[in-house]
Amino acid sequence: MNDLDALPPDFRWGAATSAYQIEGAAAEDGRAPSIWDTFSRTPGAVAGGDTGDTACDHYHRWPADLDLAAGLGLDAYRFSIAWPRVVPLADGTVNPAGLDFYDRLVDGALARGLTPFPTLYHWDLPQAQQDRGGWPERATAERFAEYAAVIAERLGDRVTHWCTLNEPLCSSWIGHLEGLMAPGLTDLTAAVRASYHLHLAHGLAVRALRETVPGARIGIVNNLSPIEPATDSPADLAAARRADGHINRWWLDPVLGRGYPQDMVDLYGVELPVRDGDPELIGAPLDWLGLNYYFRQVVADDPTGPVPRFRQLPGRNPQRTAMDWEVHAPGLEELLLRLAEEYRVPELYVTESGAAYRDTVDADGRIDDADRAAYLEQHLAACARAAAKGAPVAGYFAWSLLDNFEWAYGYDKRFGLVHVDYPSQRRTVKRSGHRYAELIRAHRAA
Repeated sequence: MNDLDALPPDFRWGAATSAYQIEGAAAEDGRAPSIWDTFSRTPGAVAGGDTGDTACDHYHRWPADLDLAAGLGLDAYRFSIAWPRVVPLADGTVNPAGLDFYDRLVDGALARGLTPFPTLYHWDLPQAQQDRGGWPERATAERFAEYAAVIAERLGDRVTHWCTLNEPLCSSWIGHLEGLMAPGLTDLTAAVRASYHLHLAHGLAVRALRETVPGARIGIVNNLSPIEPATDSPADLAAARRADGHINRWWLDPVLGRGYPQDMVDLYGVELPVRDGDPELIGAPLDWLGLNYYFRQVVADDPTGPVPRFRQLPGRNPQRTAMDWEVHAPGLEELLLRLAEEYRVPELYVTESGAAYRDTVDADGRIDDADRAAYLEQHLAACARAAAKGAPVAGYFAWSLLDNFEWAYGYDKRFGLVHVDYPSQRRTVKRSGHRYAELIRAHRAA
């Protein structure tokens, strides 16, 4: 028995991308600016002053990129739809050229045997919506539901698996509280209100999808971390509980029908803008849950720091990625089992898992990224261990298919199975991509 034998026979093998990180064509065919177009032009916000204006030029090169995905043996492709490409302005007018692009992309995926897993929101709010208040305002959630209905109407005859939001933690906490992502705010009240309206947007989108696409299988994607206290002191144990609330429970409990954790509501001290019927919308039953996993968090009490008053310490494993993130595959198994046992999630996908390393192109044009290949092996083995213990692990999406614009890190960090030479846009499958293909073939053969 090998490390992956416990994965189910119908396990989905995929890779993930997102619109702003790969598409480029930022001002073509009616696309309007997003908050990331604005944020990336803010001096000092993004490493190297990089933007997603061109990125991987996927908007023009998508057929070749889907060929790469199919060539690796993938059977699923997770991508996001750019709201500012489809409904660019705040008046709700639909841009036909934007819809046509995703129509072609879905058809192209299906023609190559790739099940499309579109995400409706991966952080690229139209700037026009931000100008009207953005996620701290309820109207943004309502506009999102209208946009979701437009997408469902156009693609719902071919797309069955849908994701509403990707990592709303980043949109809220990192974008509105820490200021390190778009829109770059540092306001606790705005952050909490944004988190609420993102959840409301999710619930409204679930309703729109269910009404438009019979049999739709709908989920949401959260980035989660196992939390460990730095010591056994009461202060650090309490900090770990706060960290779990801030990073995990705040994002799981409402959408899984438990409501907001009261200890965190009390800690934030911000009144949630709840209206009648909202909890039921937000907590409507889901078909699957997506888990993005990159690292665990070891935390200590920080009594004089800002809410939520904990600080992250370096992990105990000396293996680090180029992001200085600890490599800790057992944390993925731990989270999958927690979601299965504590939250009773019916189906789980690892919707992102991957690592940035300093890739080197050798004289023959090859990229021997052995560390990334080992990372994939370790994390897939963690999925298999969780599956063997009863977790309903249904698939794995490597992050990412392509090297891309890595948000505030610009083009400095590379996560791809496929290397992108940005000046020439030449694609080269790395050793990790070939190894991923080998693992896929071996699992199917078994």
